[in-house]
Order: sequence, then structure tokens, then C-alpha cells
Amino acid sequence: MKKPAKNTYPWAFASVGGSVRVKIRSGEDIRHLGELDRKMWTVLSCPVNNLEFDEKCLKFIDVDNDGKIRVDEVIATAGWLTGILKNPDILLEEKDALQLEDFNEENPVGARLQASARQILNNLGLKKDAISLEDTADNVRIFAGTRFNGDGIITPASAADEPTAKLIETIAGIASAMDRSGVPGITAEQMEAFYAACADFAEWQKACTKEVLPFGDKTPEALSAVKALEEKMADYFMRCKLISFDAATAPAVDVSVEKIAAIEGNLASASGEIALQPLAKPVVDGVLSLNSVNPAWKGAVDAMVELVGWKKDRITEGEWADVLAQFAPYTAWLDGKKGAEVETLGIEAVSAILKEDKKAALLELIEKDKAEEANALSIEEVDKVLHLQKNFFRFLNNYVVLADFYDPRQKAMFQAGRLYIDQRSTDLCVKVDGPSPEISSLSGMYILYCACTSEKLGKSFNIAAVLTDGDVDGLREGKNAVFYDRDGNDYTAKVIAIVDNPISVRQAFWSPYKKVARMINDKIDKSAAEKNEKSLTDLATKADTATSTKLEGDGKEAAKAATSSFDIAKFAGIFAAIGMAIGFIGQFLVAVVRGVVTLKFWQLLLVIAGILLLISGPSMFIAWRKLRRRDLGPVLNANGWAINAKSLVNVKFGKTLTSLASFPRLTVVDPAARKRAFWKWFCGIVVCLAVAGGVYWAIRSCKLCKKQEAPVEQVEEVVEAAAEPAVELPETEE
Repeated sequence: MKKPAKNTYPWAFASVGGSVRVKIRSGEDIRHLGELDRKMWTVLSCPVNNLEFDEKCLKFIDVDNDGKIRVDEVIATAGWLTGILKNPDILLEEKDALQLEDFNEENPVGARLQASARQILNNLGLKKDAISLEDTADNVRIFAGTRFNGDGIITPASAADEPTAKLIETIAGIASAMDRSGVPGITAEQMEAFYAACADFAEWQKACTKEVLPFGDKTPEALSAVKALEEKMADYFMRCKLISFDAATAPAVDVSVEKIAAIEGNLASASGEIALQPLAKPVVDGVLSLNSVNPAWKGAVDAMVELVGWKKDRITEGEWADVLAQFAPYTAWLDGKKGAEVETLGIEAVSAILKEDKKAALLELIEKDKAEEANALSIEEVDKVLHLQKNFFRFLNNYVVLADFYDPRQKAMFQAGRLYIDQRSTDLCVKVDGPSPEISSLSGMYILYCACTSEKLGKSFNIAAVLTDGDVDGLREGKNAVFYDRDGNDYTAKVIAIVDNPISVRQAFWSPYKKVARMINDKIDKSAAEKNEKSLTDLATKADTATSTKLEGDGKEAAKAATSSFDIAKFAGIFAAIGMAIGFIGQFLVAVVRGVVTLKFWQLLLVIAGILLLISGPSMFIAWRKLRRRDLGPVLNANGWAINAKSLVNVKFGKTLTSLASFPRLTVVDPAARKRAFWKWFCGIVVCLAVAGGVYWAIRSCKLCKKQEAPVEQVEEVVEAAAEPAVELPETEE
């Protein structure tokens, strides 16, 4: 790979988010983006989706439409945009309108776009020297009054005479495409397919001769009448064959008298149930008497007889087969139908269209429309220029520099909205495809992955919400919250995953104590649950024992004596151990109090501070290191971005991203509440006085001991005496 040339353009740099980044100060900076070393770009690639940014602008930059915007595409867009503008500095103004004189007429593309902008204004009937996004927003309005607009689709308005316009309208009724003007029209392919269908339909109709129509014009109706009876006739002749085969089957295949008798009410309204019975009473010879058919089928039989011209009052299976055979040529002709698309027009209209043969005239109109393709595309390119003029500089601030993220007046394009949870809100919310805790944990941030849904809007998506202030005691998976997008729409948010990292040094200070408190609480809950379970088990056991038979008296007394003897020995040992423990604890407390008494007040404070530092120091140090290294990069990398530089979020900046609830000082006005508050204060004062009295008594006792100058040996003897067991073990016989 060729080594890139040395960068000679005078770039300006600044420290942003813990990294040195280039500053975009002017249009010339944008023009020379191709000369900026790619190692100096903050972002190398970003997704098109899940961004709070102008969608059209992103699609214009994503030239290859792969859903990713890379450095080459940004450079190409910057070069094209600065080339067609006289003064690229107007890009920094982020306006949604462009003066016609601002197009660079010396650039061929700029001159063409200037002409297209004038054409748009003329089409809209506007007389002004500037064009805006509002003017280019609606293609239908722009092309509404034009005959040709370059999309290869012609409409009735494209025709020069009424017959041609009527023909285009007819073809569009069969198959159409939407023209740029917003009116249904036809393409060359649709026109060719229409004429081919007309030719096929005419040829198919020509094949319909007298031989094909056995009953003349009534053939379609006759076929329908025969098809309506075909299954019922086949069923009747099969019943006749079964009776001829075995007379014993007659009751099973004949009309069911029981089912007819079960019909309640007016039989005239039960024709559907009667129609389920055989077409007629089956007979051995298999002949159907047309005068004795099921009343529900009488009308269909009479219609068939009239349409096929049947003269007899009876019909056999063979004669019925001959009737069906007469329709074979007609059904074969129907199966070979062609040009069904234009059948609704009728053969007369189709023949007239083929006779006029305006196919060549329509093709000429289509070619004239295609000739305007370049102008039409230029008109659409004017819309592209306006979108880029308004949004490209902001895109660069989010791509090359990432400046918008660190600007309190702006929101970065990856910031999706605001999450409210646990008496706080956070503005650092990024739309994601799904949780990625493994990668995001490298950021050193506390992240809540939330599933957001809105039944009103019918939308759902996931976000990664970063918390940078407050406590996390009340946060857990499954907790509900509310998310507001940048447009103010609200969504129900549910926590689905958590990436746990320190939020502040203050939180880290209390973390060990909270963990110990949680551990003790869990132990107490577990112990209480075990005791509760044991109590229930013992209760059930005693209930079972109460219903069982009693043991023999002597054996029971012996067992009771043995158990009693064992229990006394056991508890005696326990009391001895407790006594020894009390002695050791007393000795330790005496030593501690003596040491405290000898310390000065400031030395005591240092001791307490040292103990707290020993407990909380490690977690505070770890939190301090992680807070200094909090980086947004891994969060974005986990969601399709290619971040090329650190994007640190220090403590001070983090507090601007997360806002905590701030309540005013309340004055209690409820008498009941005032009473409760008084008792809280009273209890607190009593506890403080008790603690102070205990400390005073301990210090006074130590001073008295010191005045008496009791030797240490005597104190140890007292402690040892206190530690001796007070209960003698009873003698047990082996």
C-alpha cells in the first residue's frame, strides 16, 4: 500500500473528550477533508439506522447503500458539495434555503443544478431568488404540470390528443406505474404486454366456431346448468348400482324418512337440509325419472332440460354421459384461453385497439419522457444539495470530531432521547439492536439495557441508557421506566440487562457496608426461613406422633432418662464455652478501652479514619480509576460504530448527562405527621444519651482502675475466674 503524502494543510486541533481532535472551522476545512490523516478521524464508520438525524441526508452520504457510512463516502460527499458552491462557508450556517447565486456556475454540475433550481421554482409558480427544502419536499407538486419528467412513465397528460390520452388511461386500468407527478401511468413494458394480450385475446376469440358451441349462444349457460347437477347425478346413478348389486342396501341409500321427519317447522324453509337427500328415489334399472326428482333440485333439473333441449321425461346414465360429452370442445377452448387480462374490455374494444395500432405513437411519447431524465435527476439533486447544506456540518461534528456530544447546547446524533428511572433522568441513551454487556462492560460505565415499546405508535426498540450519577440500590432487571424520544413521544421501558460499574467515589465508599448489610440481611432471611420450615416440620411430626400408639412405660422411661442425661452434659459444655468466650471478650474490651483512654481526641479521629479507609479504600480506589477511564467508545462499538479515538466521560461531564431529583425543604403541617416526627427525634435523643452514658461509664471505670493501680495479673485472674464454668457436669454411669 502506498504511503500517504505528508499532510500540509494547516489543521487546527483541540482536546475534546480526552483526545486530541481536529476542529472544523470553515468550508475550506471541509474541502480538504480528503487530506486529513485517517488516523486522526474520531469515527471510521457508523450505521445509517438508529440515529437521530435527517434520514435523507444519511442516505445521500451512504453512496453504496450498504447501511454503513465510511470515511471514503464522507470525503466524496464533502468534495462534491464544496465543488458546486461558490462559498462553502455557508455550510457552517446550517440553513435550509440556498440562494441561486450561491451555486458555482464555473462548475458544470453547479451550473446544471442552478438551472434545475430555477425550473423547480417555475414549475411551482414561484418568483424568488432562493430555493428551500420546503420547495423541493414534494415531487408531485414539482412535476404536476409537466408532460414529461424523465421517469419513463407516460400519463394521459403526456398525450397530445384525446384518443391517445384515453388509450393510456385504458392501459393503465390493466397495469400501471406511479409517475413522478403522482398520477398512474404506463411504462414501455406495460404497453408492450397490453398489446400482446390484445392480440392473444383476439386470436383466442377467433377460434370460437360453431363446432365449439354445441348449444349456440346458450352454451355457457347450459354448461353452468350441467356442472351444477354433475355431482348429484353421479351420486344418484351410484345409489342405483348399489341396489342392483345388493337389494339389502336399499334402506341405506334411499331417502332417509327419519331425517325428513326430524326437520321442525316449515319444510319450505328447510330446502338446504332436503337438498342433502338423494336426487331421486334410487331404482334397480338406474333410470332417472325427471318428473320425480328431489323438490330441492327440481328447478336445477328443469333449467338443464330446457338449455340442452332434452325431450324425454327420463334419462339414463349413458344418455347423461352423452350430454356431458357435447361440451368437450367448448371446455377445451375455455382451457386454452389467452389474453385474459383484457377480457373485461370485450372483443369489440380489443379489436378496435388493434385496428388503430397506436403502439408506435405511445413508444415515441415514452422516449420523449426518458429524454428528460437528466433534468429530472438534477431536480432531485437540488433536494440533495439542500439537505446536505443544512445537515452536513452537523454530521461532521458527530463523525470527524464528536463535538456535539460534548457541547451542552447540542445532542449527538446517537443520543436517542431521555430515560426517567428511579428519581433521575439520563440523556445518554443510544438505540441498539440488542444487549451487548460483554463489550459494553469495557466502557467502565453503568449501563441499563431497556426494551422500549409504544402501543400508540406501534414501535418497539432497545436502548442502552448510561447512568453517571446517583445510587443504584433500587435498580434491577425487570424494573419499569419511561423513555421519551427526541420528538417527545413516550415509551414504556423495561430493564432487560445491567452492566454494573461504579457511578461515583461516594457510592464506592458506602459499597462495602451495603454489601455487608445485604449479606447479613440475606443470612437473617435464610435463617428465619429455615427455622420456619423446621417449625412446620416439627409441628407435623408431633401431630403424627400424637396419633400413634404409646410406647411401653418402662422402655419409655429408660429412653427419657438416657436422653435427659445426654442433654444435661451437652448444655453444660455449651455454658462452659460461653463463659470462656465472655472472659476473652471482657479482656479484649478492657484492653481497647485502656488504649482509647490514653489517646487524644485527634488521635482517636485518625484511628477511626484509618479504619474507614482500610474498609472503603480499595473500592474507592477502583472506582476512582474506572471513573477516570469511562469511555463511550465501547458502547458505540457494540452497536455498529467504528470509533477511532477515546471519548471519555469524566465525573464533571457525567453529572451533566444524568439529572437527579431535587426536592425543596418541607415544613410539616399535618398534626399526625408532626407527632410522628417528634417521636423519631425523641427516640434518637434517647439512644444518643444512652451511648454517651455508656462511653462515660467505661472511661470512668478505667480511670478508677488506673488509680487503684491493680496489677495486670489480678485482672487476668478475675477474667479467668469469670471464664470458669458455673455448672458441674453430672456423673453418668456407663
